Amino acid sequence: MSSNVHYLASRLTFRQLQVFKCVYELNSYSRAGDMLGLSQPAVSNQIRQLEQAIEQPLFEYVGRQLYSTAIAKRLAQCTLSVFDEVERFQNDLMNDTGLVSGELKLVAVTTSQYIVPHLLRAYTSLHPNVTVSLKVVNRTEAIARFEKNRDELTIMGMVPNDKPMLSLPFLDNELVPVVPPNHPLLQEKEITLAKFLEQTLLLRETGSGSRLALELHCQKQRVRFTHQMEIGSNEAIKHAVMAGLGVAVLPRFGILAELKLKSLVELPMKDFPLRRSWCLVSPQGQHPTPTMRSFIDYVQQNIGQFEQMFKRKITLD
Repeated sequence: MSSNVHYLASRLTFRQLQVFKCVYELNSYSRAGDMLGLSQPAVSNQIRQLEQAIEQPLFEYVGRQLYSTAIAKRLAQCTLSVFDEVERFQNDLMNDTGLVSGELKLVAVTTSQYIVPHLLRAYTSLHPNVTVSLKVVNRTEAIARFEKNRDELTIMGMVPNDKPMLSLPFLDNELVPVVPPNHPLLQEKEITLAKFLEQTLLLRETGSGSRLALELHCQKQRVRFTHQMEIGSNEAIKHAVMAGLGVAVLPRFGILAELKLKSLVELPMKDFPLRRSWCLVSPQGQHPTPTMRSFIDYVQQNIGQFEQMFKRKITLD
C-alpha cells in the first residue's frame, strides 16, 4: 500500500462512507438522517469530516437544492464497490454456516404487487437473516432501470426480447375483460372483441405490460380501439369501471375481491382470458449474490406450489 493510500485510509471510516452513500442516493441530509436514525447535524458532521479527509467538497447547495460534485460522483462509485464487496464477504461467512443473509433487492412492476407478498412470505420464513428491499414501478421504469443496471432481480410480465436478460417464468397472469354490473353487454348472447372495443376502453399508460398484451391481441385480431381513456394505475381503472366510466381488461389477481362481491363482472369472451407469465428477470452476465441465488432457487423449486396456491386463492375468492 502506498503512503498516500495509507494516509487516506487512516482518515476514513466506514460510518462516514455509509452516511455519504445515503446522502448521495437520497440527495438530502434530512432524509439520510431519517433512514440512518441520525439527526441532521450528525449527518452534516460526518460529511464534513469526510470532506476534510479527502480535502474536497462533496455536496453544495444551489438555493435549497443539494447537488453532488464531480468528486462525490467518483467517490460514490468507489463506495458502492466497497460495500458490495463487504456484503459478499458477509454472505460468504454466513454461507459457511449454511445460512443466507444480506439484502435482496427486488423490483416489481405495478401489476405484480398483488402476488409478490405471497412469494416473499415463505421465502422470508426460510431465510430470516435476509432483508428484502422491494420497489414497485411501472414497466417503462423497470426497463429503464435495467438499462442502467440498477437492480438485481425484477418481477414483470411482458419481458422485452431486445435486451440481454435471463427470464424465469413462474406463474400465469390472466388478463380478463370486466364491466360494471348491469352493463348492456351482459345482455348480449355473444360478445365479440370488436363489440367490446366499441365501449370506452380504460387503459394504462403506453408501455404498460397489461396494455401491451391487449394491443398485441388486438393487432392479431385486426381490430382497433375506438374510444379510450388513459388512467395511470390499475387500482384507478378498477374503480373507474365500477363507477361506470368504461370497460377494461385487468389482471385477475388484482380484482378477486371485486369479482367475488360482483362489483365487477367478467365478460365471457372468445380468446379470453389473455394468458401471460409472471417472470423473474435478471441482467444477463450478472454475477448473482448469494441472496439472489437463494431467491432464484426458491422460485424455481416452488413453481408448482405457486400455481396451486394461487389457484386455491382464485377458487376461494
